[in-house]
Amino acid sequence: MIAAVAMITPAAGSAQAADSTPPPVSDGFGLTQVEAASGSATNFYLTVTTPEVTGRHHIKIILPSGYYDDPNRRYPVLYFLHGSPDDPVQQNYPALSMSNDMITVIPDGGARGWYANWLNQRTVLGAQNWENFHLKQVVPFIDANLRTLATKKTRAIAGVSMGGFGALHYAQVRPDLFGQTASLSGDIDLSVKSMDLRLAVVASLIDATGAICGSSSGACDPNNSPYKPGVDSDAAFGSPYPIFNADWRWNEVDPAAHMDKLRTVGVSIYVGNGGGSPTETEFWLEGAAKHVKDSMNALGMSYYYVDYGDGSAWGSNCNGGHNAWCWEQDLRDLIPRLERSFTS
Repeated sequence: MIAAVAMITPAAGSAQAADSTPPPVSDGFGLTQVEAASGSATNFYLTVTTPEVTGRHHIKIILPSGYYDDPNRRYPVLYFLHGSPDDPVQQNYPALSMSNDMITVIPDGGARGWYANWLNQRTVLGAQNWENFHLKQVVPFIDANLRTLATKKTRAIAGVSMGGFGALHYAQVRPDLFGQTASLSGDIDLSVKSMDLRLAVVASLIDATGAICGSSSGACDPNNSPYKPGVDSDAAFGSPYPIFNADWRWNEVDPAAHMDKLRTVGVSIYVGNGGGSPTETEFWLEGAAKHVKDSMNALGMSYYYVDYGDGSAWGSNCNGGHNAWCWEQDLRDLIPRLERSFTS
């Protein structure tokens, strides 16, 4: 879904000295750097272009604090997918900088890219092949430039909101790439049962900011919309309406409908309910998460599922809503579990 969040400042001491510089990174796999890397030696971002998606795109990279101490050591990788309409540079969750045992990569997913190859590549936005960008370019680019452990077991993908959809979708498309996937308040049921989530996607495409700003995962000002220019409502996934199979593409990418593809992948689901009010975004996402849970139960799958309700027992600042305070606590729970899975 798409939510206004309170930005969290990284914990003191998490950044490197001001005079430290990012490591050199070489172009390749269709990615071309167009600016010098910005940030510290262990927390920096690149700016790249790709034929797959029009425009310039940030890729944020967080390295373990000891990355430079042992030039022979290789690390597992967590790919973290942001929500709508965020940017990788804005992903400042302290939990993402606390691991000394893995690399974290945060690629640009666009304000409303929806981690997919759009059906309509001829909108005013130009090329919108986000899935190709991430799976065919970013992953091998990272493996070629950093000391990664490039195996299924040592590669995980997780995301918040729109990124939660992306995390499950990508793991379903490429279960050979990812050993673990996690959705944090994700749009993980795009079936007709969750028509409100389909319409939230459509709202972001057509720039219906009055309808979606209250449920966005990043800053969203109706007077300065991050969703401009609006495009065709069917641009990403075709018609959302189940008439004569017009919604075939929605059904094809719906995570809830394809949980069987994750039988060899560890699945984690985190969600709240915003206090149980139907006016809260998280209330609807809880319903989506339950549909996914029901699907996994029917398939006899194992999984990790946390519904923290109103958030009163889930971190000091979580209120169960669609916001960064709850996602920070999700990450504090998830990351140690990922670290254990990488070495088990």
